Amino acid sequence: MRGACAVAGVTVLVVVGAGMAAAGDESGRPDLARYYTQKIKWGTCKGDTEAMAEATGGAKDIRCGHVSVPLDYADPASGDVDVAMIRMKSSASGKPRGSLLLNFGGPGGPGVSALAGAQKDFGFLSKDYDVVSFDPRGVGLSEPVSCGDADKSTDPSSGGTGDAAAVLAEMRKVAAECAKKSGPVLPHMGTVNVSRDLDVMRQALGDKKLNYLGFSYGTRLGAVYAAQFPKNVGRMVLDGVDTLTEPVAEQSLVTAEGRQTALDNFLTWCTGNAGCVFGTDSRSARKGMVRLIKDMDQMPLRSLDGAEFTGQDVVGVLGQALYSRQAWPALSQALGALLADGDPRALIRMSGGLVPTGIPSTGPSTGPSTGPAAGEEVPADNMAAALMGVNCADDPDRPDAAHIEKEVGKLQKQFDDASPVFGKSMLMPVLLCFGRPAGTKYIREDVRDVKTPKLLLVGTRGDPATPYRWTEETARRLGSQAVVLDNKGDGHTGYLGSTCVQDKVNGFLLYGETPKSGESCAADEG
Repeated sequence: MRGACAVAGVTVLVVVGAGMAAAGDESGRPDLARYYTQKIKWGTCKGDTEAMAEATGGAKDIRCGHVSVPLDYADPASGDVDVAMIRMKSSASGKPRGSLLLNFGGPGGPGVSALAGAQKDFGFLSKDYDVVSFDPRGVGLSEPVSCGDADKSTDPSSGGTGDAAAVLAEMRKVAAECAKKSGPVLPHMGTVNVSRDLDVMRQALGDKKLNYLGFSYGTRLGAVYAAQFPKNVGRMVLDGVDTLTEPVAEQSLVTAEGRQTALDNFLTWCTGNAGCVFGTDSRSARKGMVRLIKDMDQMPLRSLDGAEFTGQDVVGVLGQALYSRQAWPALSQALGALLADGDPRALIRMSGGLVPTGIPSTGPSTGPSTGPAAGEEVPADNMAAALMGVNCADDPDRPDAAHIEKEVGKLQKQFDDASPVFGKSMLMPVLLCFGRPAGTKYIREDVRDVKTPKLLLVGTRGDPATPYRWTEETARRLGSQAVVLDNKGDGHTGYLGSTCVQDKVNGFLLYGETPKSGESCAADEG
């Protein structure tokens, strides 16, 4: 859920209410009529999105389009952002009930390629809905932000407290490089803006109410929408519930701990199976993984065109692959190919990225990439850059330079103790927000006691990224309309990992069947 790279966070103007502001509105709000009256022109998906749709057997039902939203809602004349969208048309024989919008998390995760590659997972919901997803502003095909290689040149763990001033100075250089490479969208990222974009999408789709399924960070987005546009909320599910209150530092530390636990569990499983590349002893395997990351950071794999695959790139893949037990066999094989043959292709495919040009393959491709098409419209670091853009914009805590210089050594130890593998990458988001303008206070202070129809919140007891206590805390904040489904299984989010959760969520979204608050799902066997 958290990651590394730098972007500037700004306090954004929040207008609470439903619908658009008309020209000459007595409230003085900007005229947004041209955004709320647009229609989406759906057409054939291009490039890698089209290839993924064809590979998963649903290209005929998949169409792509976009909506225009204001770069700055306080000043619509300052420019527009084109938000890329994808639609899986309903299989209903009659008219569908409307659209169901999905957000797959991140922040920084693209929805267009994700839905193109996951049509079967949401096929049941398409019986009644047009299933729709999107790349949020600054993400994927929606004017992507980037920091270039700036984040890779910065290593906050390279020195102790005596180097704190140098570390902070380097962070500021990274922020400047991000701003230079990202363009005008960077200062206008953040969940409150994406939430407003979501309402424009709702209207452009022709829906009176927003029906929504959000995973991980997508739950934060859904909660903010419920607070901003309570009258426009239809059936909303939040799965893998994010915190609305904890600072970036606490969130990152929790994520580091959760990912390390998941990695330890994976290595225990791997060493208990024949053919594990780390051998048969789980303790040695854990040391071997730390050594692999360190060695590859010092001596990265290089492609013919100079692209590098580093230890931190491996960490990034692990962070995604460990979210689901179902991915463990593929992860074991991919790590085996890396260690035995120096071939990172399988790991790169698991991350949804492109294989760097010139890295040889020791065997045939196992399937298409979910990354951008040839020509690479999306920067390789976009997900990390967008993640930081949103997290910094959403977080109002900004200790000054003197504080971070004093605390950086303590922070480094905390994160290293939490995870010798993920600690470094989880510390980066904390440091990279320092020195930037404070983010909005709206989420922490005002997203509470929503006046919406019932909201279904799914919390998974063994979730490595969003601990179950966040589900309980967020439910209390949202108030009496929040209904909690307690999933007693493992993995990040519940819908795709639990038959019971999937049945309950489908029943809620399709038929309005609301579970009793506190109702539970037992862990799936096997």
